[in-house]
Amino acid sequence: MDVKDIRSLIKMITETDISEFEMESAKEKIRIKRGNQPEIIHYQVPQPVASIPHTPPQQHLTAAEKPSEAAPAEAGKGKAITSPIVGTFYRSPAPDSPPYVEAGQIVEKGQVLCIVEAMKLMNEIEADFRCKILKICMENAQPVEFGQELFTVEAL
Repeated sequence: MDVKDIRSLIKMITETDISEFEMESAKEKIRIKRGNQPEIIHYQVPQPVASIPHTPPQQHLTAAEKPSEAAPAEAGKGKAITSPIVGTFYRSPAPDSPPYVEAGQIVEKGQVLCIVEAMKLMNEIEADFRCKILKICMENAQPVEFGQELFTVEAL
């Protein structure tokens, strides 16, 4: 292959978007490479940091400061409605909507009490029986664990 043929090959390659050309025959081997070496960029993805929930230090109360026994008695008459899954607790169907239930409200069997979102699925938690909501145990948009108490209710 003469210089004229090599020049025509180079011209043909530069007029296209071919970045590398290689040709081999019994007598010759030609390799034409154009442009710079590709730049390799390495990205490091930040690793998620597990947060440990803060628990306040235990306080030692004297006998006079201890809570009255009325609270456990009230808890004794109530029944817990717990989360069937791990997720995020929501009191209403949308941020601008009113909550499904309020403390003191009487609800019917099958009535929606809240939503627990798990993996982008909204799971409605319904009352299994007619009851009165004594206490809402979770704050809106708070993470919940399986079996964690959501509501304390009194069966009617």
